[in-house]
Amino acid sequence: MARIDNKLLFFTTSPRTPAKMIPEIQLLHENFSGLSWNKSTQEQFIDKLAQSDFFEGKGSPTDKAFSARDRINRAPKALGFINLKPHIELTEAGIAFVYGKRPQEIFLRQLLKFQLPSPYHVEHQNIIGTFCIRPYLEILRLVRELEYITFDEFKIFAVQMTDYHKFNTIKESILCFRQGKEENKGQYKRFVNSVWENAILEIHSDRIAAGKTRTRETNDASLKKFIATQKSNMRDYADACFRYLRYTGLISISHRSRSISIFSDKIVEVDFILSTVSRDPVFIDDIDAYKAHLFSANSPVLYTDNRDNIVDILMRIGSFTKRELADKNLDELKDLRDKIVKQHKDAVIHEQVAEIKSYALYSEIIDTFNEIISDEYYDAPLMFEYNTWRAMTMLDGGNIKGNFNFDDAGQPLSTAAGNMPDIECDYDDFSLSVEVTLQSGQRQYESEGEPVARHYGQLKKRTGKDTYCLFIAPTINPATLAHFYGLNHLSIALYGGKSKIIPLELDQFMRLIENSYNYKTQPVPNDIRRFLDYAIKLCEKATDENHWRCGIQACVDTWLAS
Repeated sequence: MARIDNKLLFFTTSPRTPAKMIPEIQLLHENFSGLSWNKSTQEQFIDKLAQSDFFEGKGSPTDKAFSARDRINRAPKALGFINLKPHIELTEAGIAFVYGKRPQEIFLRQLLKFQLPSPYHVEHQNIIGTFCIRPYLEILRLVRELEYITFDEFKIFAVQMTDYHKFNTIKESILCFRQGKEENKGQYKRFVNSVWENAILEIHSDRIAAGKTRTRETNDASLKKFIATQKSNMRDYADACFRYLRYTGLISISHRSRSISIFSDKIVEVDFILSTVSRDPVFIDDIDAYKAHLFSANSPVLYTDNRDNIVDILMRIGSFTKRELADKNLDELKDLRDKIVKQHKDAVIHEQVAEIKSYALYSEIIDTFNEIISDEYYDAPLMFEYNTWRAMTMLDGGNIKGNFNFDDAGQPLSTAAGNMPDIECDYDDFSLSVEVTLQSGQRQYESEGEPVARHYGQLKKRTGKDTYCLFIAPTINPATLAHFYGLNHLSIALYGGKSKIIPLELDQFMRLIENSYNYKTQPVPNDIRRFLDYAIKLCEKATDENHWRCGIQACVDTWLAS
C-alpha cells in the first residue's frame, strides 16, 4: 500500500514506457508465480531481469529489492496486471496484456480504472479528502474539451486536478493561461516559469508556512530547492501521463508544440468513454472488491466492444459491405480492423521514406536536429532516434530500419527496445548499426559503452556480413571515445573479432548529411562504406584516441566534398 502525501495528481512513472512492462511482467510470472513477493524473490527477480536481453541496466547495486519493487509495485501492480498478495499471480487483465493480441486495448481499460484514492493508494491523514478522481479519465476529458493540452499546461494545471469536481476550475485556468501566453509573446519562458512557481507556492502554502520544505531526497530545506523538487515531480507526472495515454492509440502528439490531442477518427471512442465510465472512485475501503474490479479484463466496456460499431469502423476504413462482414464474430472483426490499420500505417511510412529519399525534407531534418539540441521537443531522445533514422534514409540507398515504434499515424511512439540497435542499415555486402544518445559526461560511457558493442556484435552475428557501427551524440565523452578506440583494437569473440565502432558528434554527422546533399550525384552504399573503412583505418594507425578523434574530423570534412 502506498500513502499519498502530496497535493498533486499522481501518475505511475515506472516503467516509463508502457510496452516495456510486458516482458518484465512475463518474466516475473513465468519464474516466480506462486511465490511470496519478499526481499529474497525481489532480489532474484532483479538478477534475472538484469540477465535478460531486453533490459538495459542491472538494478541498484546496494538495494536490489528496491529496484524490483520500483519495476513491479508501481505500474504493473497499480494497473492491475499483477497481484502480489498473498502470492505472485498474473491477473486476468495481466494475461490479456502480456499474452493477448491487443495489449493497447487492455491497457486503456486499466488506465480508466486507475483511481485515487484506492486500497492501493491511501491518503495521508494530513490530506484526507483531497483526492476523488480517476486521473486518466479526467485528462482524456480535459483534452477532449480543450481540443489539445500542452506539456506546460499539464505540468502546471492538470496535475492540480486531485478531485474531478475541480474539472471546470482547472479548465478555466488553462484557458486564462493561454490568454496570458498571447499577451506575453517573445517572453514565454519567463512567463511560464513565473506562473509555474506561483502555482507551487499556492499549492504548498501551508507546508511552506510551517517550514516543512525539506524533501526525503535531501537535507536542503531551502525554498529554492523545494520549488526545484516540485517542478521535477510535476514534469515527471506530465511525461508519464503523456506516454501512457499515447500507448492507448487514442492520442496524437505534436512533438514540436509539445501537445497532445485526440486522433480525429478516435473522437467517437473517447466520447463513448466519457459518457459511460463512472467518474467516482469505487471500493476505496474494500480491497477484495477493488481487486475483483481492477483485475477484470473486460471492464469498462469500450466503444469497440460493440459488434455494430466495429462493422461501422471497417466500412469506413475499408471497402466492405455489411453482408461481407455478417458471418464474422467480434474478435475476427477486430483482427480485420487491426490488419487494415497496420496496412495504412505501413503505407504512410513507405510514403515518408520516398519523400525522405528525394532530399525534399533535408532542411527540416537539419532544423529538427538543431531544435532537439535546443530542447524544443517533447521526448527529445525519441525524436533524436526518429530524425537520425530519417537522416540515414536520406543519406544512402540501403534498407534503413528504425527499431523505435510508430503509432498508427506513422509518427514516432517510443524508443527502441533495449535488446537491439536504435537503427539497422542493411546493404548488399555490409551492415551498419546506428546508436544515438543525448547523454553526456560519465553517464554516457556507463549507459552506452557495453550495450552499443553488444548490439553491434549481435547484428554482425545475425547478418553474417561485415558490420560497422556509428555512435552519435551531441558530444562524445572522452571515456566513451577511449572505450570504442580500445575495443576496435582488441579481438573479442563476443563481438565477432575486432569491432568497427565509430563515434561521431552530432555536428560531424550533420556535416556528412550536408556533404551528401551537395554531392554531384545521389550517394550510394559504397560511398558510405568508403567513409567507414577510412575512419576504422585511421583508428588502427592513430597513436591514441585523441589522435583518432582528429582524424575522424578530417575524414568528415573531406567525405564527398567537391
